[in-house]
Amino acid sequence: MNATPLPLAGRHALVTGGARGIGLACARALLARGARVTLLGRDGAALEAAADGLARMGQVQAVSADIADEASVRAAFAQAEAEFGPVLVLVNNAGQAVSERFDRTNAALWNSMIAVNLTGTFHCIQAALPGMLKEKWGRVINVASTAGLIGYGYVSAYCAAKHGVVGLTRSLALETAQKGVTVNAVCPGYTETDIVRGAVSNIVDKTGMSPEAARAKLAERNPQGRLVQPEEVAETVAWLALPASASINGQAIAVDGGEVMTG
Repeated sequence: MNATPLPLAGRHALVTGGARGIGLACARALLARGARVTLLGRDGAALEAAADGLARMGQVQAVSADIADEASVRAAFAQAEAEFGPVLVLVNNAGQAVSERFDRTNAALWNSMIAVNLTGTFHCIQAALPGMLKEKWGRVINVASTAGLIGYGYVSAYCAAKHGVVGLTRSLALETAQKGVTVNAVCPGYTETDIVRGAVSNIVDKTGMSPEAARAKLAERNPQGRLVQPEEVAETVAWLALPASASINGQAIAVDGGEVMTG
């Protein structure tokens, strides 16, 4: 008896920020469903190490690019597609968060948050979308944040960028709805990642709290009283990538233990 093929067998998935955290967990989940996976990011050495660690699961490659730079993105996608074919699952996970009071947020900080978190998503979608439209099948999955659904103090630039990602998701979903391409956002709450570890350090520096107390403070926002795990976000991303999820379109799905209901 022939084994049932994996649901993403033969499809090329590209994950930005794929060397660690949520991106690495997404790569694992997509490989487990049969996809060929490209890890994309700025740190070539970290990407290669991550790819080596995943190689036993399936076909995986690492490609370096700065998502805020259009030419860099175009070149990286061309390199990735030359090896694995058109990108049919795009996971826009790369992001950066810097905390600062609004009146101390200068134009450089504002522009950097928009560039990495919003413009980078735009560049990657523009690079991938033509191939999806040609194949009449595609999944664009933007890892936004609960900061794209509600407000948080002291991260106004980050919140603005992530709200922009959710708006882009909803708009593009309508444009591609009859073309075989779905566009959705996954919005994690505070998750066990480098960004949260940076937030903990910032709280410790500014308040004198212990790291344990700072982590507990962040976890308080989640009604479950804990931090979200990267694998939980990745499972939602992988579900959205499946052929069976074709009717899920234009959604911003919170993975936060219920936080946005209480925000």
